[in-house]
Amino acid sequence: MRTDKPRRVAITGLGLVTPVGIGLQAAWDNVLAGVSGVGPITRFDSTGFKTTIAAEVKDFSVENWLEKKAARRLERFIHFAVAAAKMAATDSGLGEALTGVDRTKAGCALGCGLGGLHIMEQTHVTLLAGKLDRISPFFIPTLIGNMAAGQVGIELGLMGPNYLSATACAAGTHAVGQAYQLIRDCGYEVMFCGGTESVITPLAVSGFNAMKALSTRNAEPQRASRPFDAERDGFVMGEGAGLLVLEEWERAIARGARIYAEVLGFGASCDAHHITAPPEDGSGAIRAMEEAVSDAARYGLTLEDIGYINAHGTSTGLNDHAETVAIKKVFGPLAQKLSISSTKSVTGHLLGAAGGVESAFLALAIYHGIMPPTMNLENPDPDCDLDYVPLKARRAQLRAGMSNSFGFGGTNGVLIFGKAGEWKL
Repeated sequence: MRTDKPRRVAITGLGLVTPVGIGLQAAWDNVLAGVSGVGPITRFDSTGFKTTIAAEVKDFSVENWLEKKAARRLERFIHFAVAAAKMAATDSGLGEALTGVDRTKAGCALGCGLGGLHIMEQTHVTLLAGKLDRISPFFIPTLIGNMAAGQVGIELGLMGPNYLSATACAAGTHAVGQAYQLIRDCGYEVMFCGGTESVITPLAVSGFNAMKALSTRNAEPQRASRPFDAERDGFVMGEGAGLLVLEEWERAIARGARIYAEVLGFGASCDAHHITAPPEDGSGAIRAMEEAVSDAARYGLTLEDIGYINAHGTSTGLNDHAETVAIKKVFGPLAQKLSISSTKSVTGHLLGAAGGVESAFLALAIYHGIMPPTMNLENPDPDCDLDYVPLKARRAQLRAGMSNSFGFGGTNGVLIFGKAGEWKL
C-alpha cells in the first residue's frame, strides 16, 4: 500500500547489546567515556591464530529475554536481536505488549551479515564424524539470518513486513533505511529495525586473517581498533545488536512519546568496483551520501545542517582513506567544519550489526547534544586530515547528523537523522 504523500518518521525507542555494555545507558556511557570492549577471545581457543582478540558481548543472560526451551534452539545472533528488540519496545513506551498498536501495521527489518556461522561449524563437525542422526532439526531454522527478524516478529507479535538484509557491513543501515521508507511511503505505523551479529568463531577469524583484514595487535587489545590513525593495522571483530523503534510522526506525537530524533534521509549505492576494496576515490560512498542528502532535502535539509558524522571508520587503511576522500567530495569546504567519529574504536566492527548500533549512537548524539570520541587516534594519518573528535567526547548542539556504512561487495548505505521537531514536509 502507498500513502498519498510522504509522512514523517520518529525514532522513539532504542535497544543495545554491545561489547561496551548491555542496555542503552551502559553502552552509551561507555562509548562517551571511551571504554573499550576489546579483549582476548573467550568464545573459543584462539591459540595459534594470527588474531587472538575481539570485542565480545560480556555477561549476556539470554534467560532474561527468551524462554529457556526457545533459547536452546536459537543461535546467539538471534538471542541478541530479541533482547535488543524487547529493550527498544520498553524504551519506546509501547512495551512488549505494544499497547495500542495495530499489529498488521507493525513490522521488523533487520540486517545480519553471516547469520548462524557458529552452528554451521559445529554441525559440520558432527557430519564429518558420520553422526547423521545427531544433526538437530533446528539446524536450518537457527542458521538462516532471517530467523533473527522472524523471532523478533514472533516474540512481539509483529504481523507487518518482516525482512532481513544480508548486505555485509551495510546490512543494519539498509534495514533502518528500509523501515523508514515503509513508514514514510507505505502506510505502516511502527517498525523495529537495526542489525544483529555474532560470528566470533574459528572460521570467521581465520577467514578474515587470510584476507589480512584483522588487527594483530594482540598484546594491546584495547588499543587495536584505531580508525584514521597512521598505525592502524586492521579492524577488530565485534558482536552485538542495535535496534530502533521507528514510528509514524503524528502517531508518536499523539501518544506523547519521547522522540530521540527524526529520520530524514536514506541513500544506497554500489561501488561496482571490487569484492572487498572500496575505490580510492570513494565514488560509491559519494553517491550514497549524496542520495541521502537529496532524500532529506524534502524536509528542508541542506549540507550546512549536518554537524556530525558517525563514520564507517573501520580502522583499515583502504576504508578510512576512501571515506575521508568521499566526505571531502560531498561536503566541499564544509568538510573542515564537520565533526566525525568512529565508535568502532571501542565497540570493534559489529559487521551486519554495525549500522544498527551506530544509528542508535547517532540518534543519542543528536538527542543529548554530545558526540562520541574516536579513541586511539594518537598519530593521525596525514591522508585522513578531518576532525575525528579524537580521544574525548565533545558537546555540540546538533541539528542533523549522518551515519555511514560500507560493506563487502561494494554495498553502501547512509542515513541522515535530524533533531526532533525542527523539520517539516
